[in-house]
Amino acid sequence: MKIDATTRLEDHDTAYSNSGAVKGSERFAPAWTAAAESFRAALMADGRGSLDQPYGGGARQAYDFFLPVHPPRGLFVFVHGGYWQRFDKSLFSHLAGGPLARGFAVAIPSYTLCPDVRIGDIVKEIGAFLEHVAAKVDGPITLAGHSAGGHLVARMAAAPSPISDDVRARIAAVLSISGVHDLRPLRATAMNAVLHLDGAEARAESPALLDPAIAAPVTCWVGGDELPEFLRQNALLANLWYGLGHPTRTVVSPGRHHYDVIDDLTDPDSAMTALVSPQPPEPD
Repeated sequence: MKIDATTRLEDHDTAYSNSGAVKGSERFAPAWTAAAESFRAALMADGRGSLDQPYGGGARQAYDFFLPVHPPRGLFVFVHGGYWQRFDKSLFSHLAGGPLARGFAVAIPSYTLCPDVRIGDIVKEIGAFLEHVAAKVDGPITLAGHSAGGHLVARMAAAPSPISDDVRARIAAVLSISGVHDLRPLRATAMNAVLHLDGAEARAESPALLDPAIAAPVTCWVGGDELPEFLRQNALLANLWYGLGHPTRTVVSPGRHHYDVIDDLTDPDSAMTALVSPQPPEPD
């Protein structure tokens, strides 16, 4: 019997440094901002956008809301990433393009960032946002999120969930894109000086360490060129929940890295958009 040498993760900062792994990563936030601004301008001119709608009393507890041309078939939610400490909704409006074209209303929230709050507080904020926005649109709800946003939408689907039974019953699909599903390794990174994760919170807010609280399928989607830790984190939740009898799917998108893996949401005909917004668009 051959026994491989034991290995272990020693450099946690490098293992979770997406900016260090992707050449030219500094170009993506400005590009997202420009694309999002152009997208919002077109939707506002068409009377199909409502910006900075409050869902709570905090300065960042607001969301942008976009409507399709025809009455919506349901609601698509996108939660942004940034390691719970960067970015806001204004960078990601253009990702509503695919779901809108397929007939779904789209809501994109901001949330209070660390270190002003802890990750557990952000989980509660996203739960409050979902309770609020679910009342605006009838029909099924799809939750999608990227990176830290992937963690947050997966956390909505885990028990104990911060959303009500009625809202959870409406969730038709969850898509975690490059999600961090086990928070414990982040305690060994320098960013924990901002996140302030302790052992109890890391365990309590890790979807991979919790049971599923919804019936809907969960898809874990990652770029094939992402860091090994993101490939591992992506497979982890799907594998563990599959073992609990929950419907899960793992997708590895060839040639995509952490910053361009979300691009397919802009395309109504992409496999990613069709997965979470399966109905075809209405005829004009």
